Amino acid sequence: MTLAYDVAGTGPGLLLLHSTVCDRRMWDPQWDALQAAGFRVVRCDFRGFGDSPVASAPYNEADDVVELLDVLGLDTVAIVGASHGGRVAQEIAARWPERVTRLVLVCSGSSEFVPGPALGEFWAKEEALLEAGEIDAAVDANIATFLGPEASAAAREHVRVMQRRAFDVQLAAEDEQLPIDVDFSLSSITAPTFVISGAKDLPEFGDVARRLSGGLLSDARAVELAWAGHLPTLERPDELNALLTEFLTD
Repeated sequence: MTLAYDVAGTGPGLLLLHSTVCDRRMWDPQWDALQAAGFRVVRCDFRGFGDSPVASAPYNEADDVVELLDVLGLDTVAIVGASHGGRVAQEIAARWPERVTRLVLVCSGSSEFVPGPALGEFWAKEEALLEAGEIDAAVDANIATFLGPEASAAAREHVRVMQRRAFDVQLAAEDEQLPIDVDFSLSSITAPTFVISGAKDLPEFGDVARRLSGGLLSDARAVELAWAGHLPTLERPDELNALLTEFLTD
């Protein structure tokens, strides 16, 4: 199997796709709660994150994830995707609509994502730090940018470990392959969708949430969390667990 993963619990399948600030461990605060809600829960690391190696040949992330579902014998799943994981979740739900029962997008990216000044400035800063070999400073920049003010010291350390792991894996690769984009239409998505955004997130992600819930997805409900940054599942996990469980079991 290409991707490292965990699977636990019994019941309908539920797939968790991580932000690229993190890896599959970002779902630690949700792991037990979603099993207790009656799901067989799966989480995986995208290539170059956590325990998944970087790619040595061209690949597509949605194809990787669907291959994992096939290996696990999961014909249908609900999907919760955070940030970039939300973008991959949209692709899966659009290309294989019959396989996705419900879709939750948490501070999600999208195939039509246009970075604005805030994100562009961050990316430039991160790249300069990495080129200078200041890896810890690049990790700190990610924590400061993507975790909201409600995040605990433990949550910040949790992200520190995951982001440092991603940098170590990716920077050690001699020839890292970038994922291949596949065209898809959001109009193909049939799963009921819940769009969650954070008022204290970078403005680009709020724009994505408004476009998704404002017409790009035909069957979407939305909530903006006044206290949340980019990673609300880590910032107030109990509150997010309640929101996720309510939507997924309704």
